[in-house]
Amino acid sequence: MSGKPELIKARKVSFASYAKRSWMLYLMLVLPLVFFIIFRYVPMTNIVMAFKNYNMFQGVWSAGDPYCPYAETGVHMTGCSHWVGFDWFKKAFASRDFWLALRNTLWLNFLDLLVGFPAPIILALVLNELFFKTFKKFTQTVIYLPHFLSWIIVSSIASRLLAPTTGVVNIFLVENFGIGPIDFLMDKANWVATYVVFGVWKEMGWGTIIYLAAITGINPELYEAAEVDGAGRWRKLWHITLPGIRPTIVVLLIMNIGRILGIEFDRPYTMMNNIVLEVADVLSTLVYRLGIRSFQFSLTTAIGLFQSVVCVIFLVGANTLAKKFGERGIW
Repeated sequence: MSGKPELIKARKVSFASYAKRSWMLYLMLVLPLVFFIIFRYVPMTNIVMAFKNYNMFQGVWSAGDPYCPYAETGVHMTGCSHWVGFDWFKKAFASRDFWLALRNTLWLNFLDLLVGFPAPIILALVLNELFFKTFKKFTQTVIYLPHFLSWIIVSSIASRLLAPTTGVVNIFLVENFGIGPIDFLMDKANWVATYVVFGVWKEMGWGTIIYLAAITGINPELYEAAEVDGAGRWRKLWHITLPGIRPTIVVLLIMNIGRILGIEFDRPYTMMNNIVLEVADVLSTLVYRLGIRSFQFSLTTAIGLFQSVVCVIFLVGANTLAKKFGERGIW
C-alpha cells in the first residue's frame, strides 16, 4: 500500500439499469403530465382569439370568410372570423374603462401586499411565543376558518355588520362613542379600507400556517445556545426566528409580486356597488362585463393576455432582484 489515499471511482449507471429501477416513478408522472397538457397547455392555444375577430360559431382556428371586407375597409364584420393583428390591444389601451380598471387593480393589490403580507408573519411570530398550547391551537383554528368561507358569504357578513343604520358596528359606534353612522360600503375611501381589512381577516390565518411550519424547521439548539448567551425573547425572535423563515418570506413575496396585476373576480364583484364603481372596478370585473355580458371575447382575451404578460415580467423581476440580494428565489 502506498501512502497516498486511493480514489474511489463512481460506478457509471447504465440507462437500462436506471430505467429498470425507477420506471414506477416515471409511470406515476404520466397522469399529471397528461392532465397539464390537456387542461393547461392545450387551452393556451386559444390565446389566438386576442389577434382575431373571433366568432364563436366559426371557432377559434377558423380561417375566416374569404369574402371578408376587413382587408379593404378595416372594419370588423360580425360573423367574419379573421386575423386583425394588435387591433384589440389598441382598442383596449384607448379605452378609459381599461385604464381605470388597471389603476384600481394595481392600487388594491398594492394595499393587499402592504397590509396583508406582513399580517400572517406577525401573527405566526406571536403564536410561536405562546406557552399555553391549548389556547394556541384554539386560536389557530379560529383564525384560519375564514379562509374556507366564500366571498359571497363574506360580503353578506360585511353588509350586515357595516350597514349604516342596522349594522352592528355602526350601532356600537353611535351608542358608545357618538360617532357615525359611517357609510363603509358606499363611500369610496371607506370601501377601499373595508375591502383590504376583510381580505386580511379572511386570508391571514391561512398564511400563518405556512410561517408556523417554517418556524418548526428551525434548529432548537440555536434557541438553547442563545439562552446560554443571555438572549431574551425579542433577541431570539430577531436573530433566530426571522432569519430562519426569511427564505419562506422571500418566496411568498416573489409570488405575491408576480400576482400584482392578477386579481380574483369574486372578491371585488361581490363587495362592489354602482356608487363605488370608480374605485372597485378591476380587470377581472371588466373582463366579465365585456366578455361574458357583452360577448366581446377577442377584446377580453387581449386584456387577459396583457395582464398575464405583465405578471410574468413582475415575477421574473422580483426573482432576479431577490437573487441579487443573496436569496435563493423560486428558481
